[in-house]
Amino acid sequence: MRILSIIRETQTQAAVSQLTRGLPPAIATLLLGPPELRPNPAKPQCTEPKPAQPQCTEPKPSDPFVDLMVANFNDAFTKMRSSLPMGMTENNSPTYLSSGNPCLDFFFHVVPDTPPSYLDQKLPLAWAHDSLTTLKLICNLRGVRGFGKSDKEGFYTAAFWLHQNHPKTLACNLASFAQFGCFRDLPEILYRVLQGQDVREKEKAEWLRIKGSGKRGRIRRTDGTRRDKSKSKAKRVKEESREVRINKSLERDKLEKEKASALRTEKMVAKAKKALDRYQSDSDYQFLHDQISDLFAECLKSDMECLKRNNYITLAAKWCPSIYSSFDRATLLCESIARKVFPRELYPEYEVIEDEHYAYRVRDRLKKEVLVPLRKAMDLPEVYMTTKQWGSIPYNKVASVAMKLYKEKFLEHDKERFSKYLEDVKAGKSKIAAGALLPHEIIAQLNIQLYDFGFEPDENGDVDDQVAELQWKRMVDDMLKQGNMNNCLAVCDVSGSMGGTPMEVSVALGLLVSELSEEPWKGKVITFSGNPQLHLIEGDDLRSKCEFVRRMDWGMNTDFQKVFDLLLQVAVNGNLKPEHMIKRIFVFSDMEFDHASSNSWETDYEAIQRKFKEKGYENAVPQIVFWNLRHSSSTPVSKTQPGVALLSGFSKNLMKMFFKHDGEICPELFMEIAISGEEYQSLTVVD
Repeated sequence: MRILSIIRETQTQAAVSQLTRGLPPAIATLLLGPPELRPNPAKPQCTEPKPAQPQCTEPKPSDPFVDLMVANFNDAFTKMRSSLPMGMTENNSPTYLSSGNPCLDFFFHVVPDTPPSYLDQKLPLAWAHDSLTTLKLICNLRGVRGFGKSDKEGFYTAAFWLHQNHPKTLACNLASFAQFGCFRDLPEILYRVLQGQDVREKEKAEWLRIKGSGKRGRIRRTDGTRRDKSKSKAKRVKEESREVRINKSLERDKLEKEKASALRTEKMVAKAKKALDRYQSDSDYQFLHDQISDLFAECLKSDMECLKRNNYITLAAKWCPSIYSSFDRATLLCESIARKVFPRELYPEYEVIEDEHYAYRVRDRLKKEVLVPLRKAMDLPEVYMTTKQWGSIPYNKVASVAMKLYKEKFLEHDKERFSKYLEDVKAGKSKIAAGALLPHEIIAQLNIQLYDFGFEPDENGDVDDQVAELQWKRMVDDMLKQGNMNNCLAVCDVSGSMGGTPMEVSVALGLLVSELSEEPWKGKVITFSGNPQLHLIEGDDLRSKCEFVRRMDWGMNTDFQKVFDLLLQVAVNGNLKPEHMIKRIFVFSDMEFDHASSNSWETDYEAIQRKFKEKGYENAVPQIVFWNLRHSSSTPVSKTQPGVALLSGFSKNLMKMFFKHDGEICPELFMEIAISGEEYQSLTVVD
């Protein structure tokens, strides 16, 4: 990412410099939009410009902790109770409603199913508390590398809020945003700012409506009667010859095509007009648009130079909107990017032609001379698929998400090569990507729920299993290279409140922790219920392990204290030394714990401490990692509680923090570790 880093620094510095000098945010790039927007559009001249190379410039160069279980917890609990809001979980157990740090609340409470309205409430509080930390936490939501959460929707919601409240900060950090996620995030943010925060929800609802209604445009009789098809058809046969019927059918088809074409043109013009009007009337939107097109243009020009020297190129060309794509029609980004890649003042052939012709030519040139060669150099599977060159797809270069999406197509069109590739991966002769997938997304490919209802796997099902197995193994191997969990145990909550995706994530992350842990806890999980049990996961492959976990004796309730009773029982029965006691417990849950007794929370912790002391484990009480998986305000501890970490989300990336940090923990410390990477240091608060 060296190229992107340099461009990010120079672009951010230039934008901030303009703002601090009081200059306009950006020099308005002339945008015309499609010819249909103009009353008498001139036809583009067909004379091809003389080939010219893009003028590119080089970018500048444990100890085990016991604080949760000891009397100090009660002191902290008593002091915090008077200042922090208290409430009850859904199961009537006392809980905090805030950690006492708005930024930590944002870090812990925001998960993929958090509604946008909740983020809109939490973001102003966090920003007022610490604006730079909040900006880093927003990027942490999107992060697919490091300790990021891979929560795209949460990130897009936060980016929309940024534009509404701190537009210059959003626009001046775009290059960093692209590094946390990918270049596609930039046109997506612009599209949502233009069309509205809920545009994707509306589009999905409309798609489901059309899909569920069957044929589009179906005509129904208004009187409620049904046409007698047999009689009407017979009558037409007698009255009309075959040739007449064919001609009428062709005429109807022609009219339908013309209507459909007119409707598409009308929609395209409406979108382009909306984008053009917003660009010309809203300086904040114009600044955002220009910063995005600047970044794409600079990266594309740099990539073309690097391509000539066979150097590394960015993924800007992959995610740059294609000409006439939905992003291009809605935002007019391609015209803006093309004007900057091929500026009129640097190309004499454009000096004397009208602006409409110039805009048309550089858009076409952007496609042919920049996007096509760069995309070809990336060996993207989509390039081979669209040209039906299935036999040329380099499967070892296919990204993890693309493999998940296209594996059935690969099997259908290139069965022999694709099957051979999977065998090579299994034998260690080739590699398969898995980095961008979340653990539960890999497991979801197994379609275990379908088989539970008696469906037998077909040929595609076998491929799903193979790909999931190989991607899971790759994910585990990659994480083990960075370290292991050093005596950790997962407690998986699958109670009634965890139904749906949170339960799937709980099982997936619990299984992952079990495979990353050392003996004697390797391969073990605890059921989170009124009668918790320690299970050794059985199975030789991913499917059998997942089926075993799903069929364990889950109790549908969450008695927190009994988990520690079980741990003590196992340790005493096995005569474990205190230093071999389980060191850290991951609690994958929605934090809606049961109120198991009449005692309050501190009494439960005192009981745990007493029990550990009586059994000789006074200094070996496990650390607790509360990992939130569902939208909830329940907060188990305060911001400074030692021996506890508050994490959230569906990504395995946060587990990596425990590979490098094996000492004492507390909630604020681990939030700070999560956003301490080098990539966060370039973020800047501007407004």
